Amino acid sequence: MRKAAITNEIVLKANKKQNRCFSCGTAENMKNRKYCSIRCRQNLRQKLNTRSGLLQVLNTRYATFYFSDTSIIMDVLPRGHKEIFRYTQTRTLGLKPADDFSQMTNMLGNAWWEEEKRTNKKYLASRQVLALATRHNVSLLSVRPSVIKVPTVKTESLQCLQIDKADLRSADLRRIIKNAYRSQAKVHHPDSGGHAVGFRKLHDAYKELLHWAENPSFICRRGFSDKWFYDGDNKKWVQPMPAGK
Repeated sequence: MRKAAITNEIVLKANKKQNRCFSCGTAENMKNRKYCSIRCRQNLRQKLNTRSGLLQVLNTRYATFYFSDTSIIMDVLPRGHKEIFRYTQTRTLGLKPADDFSQMTNMLGNAWWEEEKRTNKKYLASRQVLALATRHNVSLLSVRPSVIKVPTVKTESLQCLQIDKADLRSADLRRIIKNAYRSQAKVHHPDSGGHAVGFRKLHDAYKELLHWAENPSFICRRGFSDKWFYDGDNKKWVQPMPAGK
């Protein structure tokens, strides 16, 4: 029985999804972080933004960039099209996805310029580059994320009262806030052995959440939890958002 339990534990650990850096893919020392370092995230964002001119000449409405252990993928939806144009390249051993992305887009950019010089027609150059992609009849939602409403509530306030973010959408939010406050007040009140500073923070968080419950407000964001998103209207890349957003 003990041997079977140990085997099951090993299988569960093997199947548990590792938290990987959204920029380079490393799982080393990641814990709950989105990126292994700020510099790593900035490096990929810089490479994406530097080559957004290619997406503009392709008249891109939406695009996404993501990668696996073996490949990097850029999906493009040009305006006026209903098919996804997919560019895929095998990852190079020892290189980060940002570097592979630069190599792939440099190749596509060179192909565009060569055709533009040959024909002196920008639309023909764009058509030539699109012909290098593979077409996919997949859902447009794969490159067009829905709008996500993020509550304008401080995470510290939720943590202070130990309220889950999902509770903010509950019809009984005020009752949840009051019950959470009473529960935490028993622990943090100075008369119960708590500290005045901690209890003041608790009370401030309680007042903030009650005020938000009366006038809920949200920030509207677009993005994916597992890939970078290019918004053609704003001509900028949006980094992956945490899955809990």
